[in-house]
Amino acid sequence: MKITTKGQVTIPQHIREKHGLMPHTEIDIIEEGAKIVIVRSKKSRHSDQFSRLRGTATVRMSTDEILRLTRGQE
Repeated sequence: MKITTKGQVTIPQHIREKHGLMPHTEIDIIEEGAKIVIVRSKKSRHSDQFSRLRGTATVRMSTDEILRLTRGQE
Protein backbone atom coordinates (compact mmCIF):
# COMPACT_ATOMS: atom_id res chain seq x y z
CA MET A 1 0.00 0.00 0.00
CA LYS A 2 1.35 3.44 -0.88
CA ILE A 3 0.51 6.95 0.20
CA THR A 4 -0.41 9.24 -2.70
CA THR A 5 1.15 12.67 -3.21
CA LYS A 6 -2.02 14.07 -1.57
CA GLY A 7 -1.45 11.93 1.55
CA GLN A 8 -4.26 9.51 0.75
CA VAL A 9 -4.37 5.73 1.22
CA THR A 10 -6.95 3.19 0.09
CA ILE A 11 -8.38 0.88 2.72
CA PRO A 12 -8.90 -2.51 1.06
CA GLN A 13 -12.52 -3.33 0.24
CA HIS A 14 -12.72 -6.49 2.39
CA ILE A 15 -11.60 -4.48 5.45
CA ARG A 16 -14.07 -1.64 4.72
CA GLU A 17 -16.92 -4.16 4.37
CA LYS A 18 -15.95 -6.14 7.49
CA HIS A 19 -15.87 -3.01 9.65
CA GLY A 20 -18.76 -1.11 8.02
CA LEU A 21 -16.58 1.73 6.72
CA MET A 22 -18.87 3.35 4.19
CA PRO A 23 -18.18 6.49 2.14
CA HIS A 24 -18.15 9.60 4.34
CA THR A 25 -17.44 7.58 7.52
CA GLU A 26 -15.54 9.75 9.97
CA ILE A 27 -12.28 8.23 11.22
CA ASP A 28 -9.52 9.26 13.63
CA ILE A 29 -5.84 8.51 13.21
CA ILE A 30 -4.08 7.77 16.48
CA GLU A 31 -0.35 7.46 17.12
CA GLU A 32 0.59 4.59 19.44
CA GLY A 33 4.36 4.64 19.77
CA ALA A 34 5.73 3.59 16.39
CA LYS A 35 2.26 2.55 15.15
CA ILE A 36 -0.48 4.52 13.44
CA VAL A 37 -3.99 3.24 14.18
CA ILE A 38 -7.15 4.11 12.26
CA VAL A 39 -10.34 4.03 14.33
CA ARG A 40 -13.91 5.03 13.61
CA SER A 41 -14.61 8.46 15.04
CA LYS A 42 -16.92 8.48 18.07
CA LYS A 43 -19.17 11.05 16.40
CA SER A 44 -19.55 8.72 13.40
CA ARG A 45 -20.41 5.45 15.20
CA HIS A 46 -24.16 5.93 15.61
CA SER A 47 -24.90 7.18 12.12
CA ASP A 48 -22.82 4.44 10.46
CA GLN A 49 -24.77 1.67 12.17
CA PHE A 50 -27.60 2.42 9.78
CA SER A 51 -25.72 3.58 6.69
CA ARG A 52 -24.63 0.04 5.83
CA LEU A 53 -28.28 -1.03 5.88
CA ARG A 54 -29.29 1.52 3.25
CA GLY A 55 -29.97 0.31 -0.22
CA THR A 56 -32.56 -0.51 -2.79
CA ALA A 57 -35.49 -2.78 -2.07
CA THR A 58 -35.45 -6.05 -3.98
CA VAL A 59 -39.15 -6.86 -3.51
CA ARG A 60 -41.48 -5.43 -6.13
CA MET A 61 -44.46 -4.12 -4.18
CA SER A 62 -46.62 -1.08 -4.66
CA THR A 63 -46.84 1.56 -1.94
CA ASP A 64 -50.39 0.43 -1.16
CA GLU A 65 -49.25 -3.19 -0.79
CA ILE A 66 -46.46 -2.17 1.60
CA LEU A 67 -48.86 -0.04 3.68
CA ARG A 68 -51.37 -2.89 3.93
CA LEU A 69 -48.60 -5.27 4.99
CA THR A 70 -47.16 -2.92 7.64
CA ARG A 71 -50.59 -1.99 9.00
CA GLY A 72 -51.81 -5.58 9.17
CA GLN A 73 -54.64 -4.98 6.73
CA GLU A 74 -55.72 -7.56 4.20
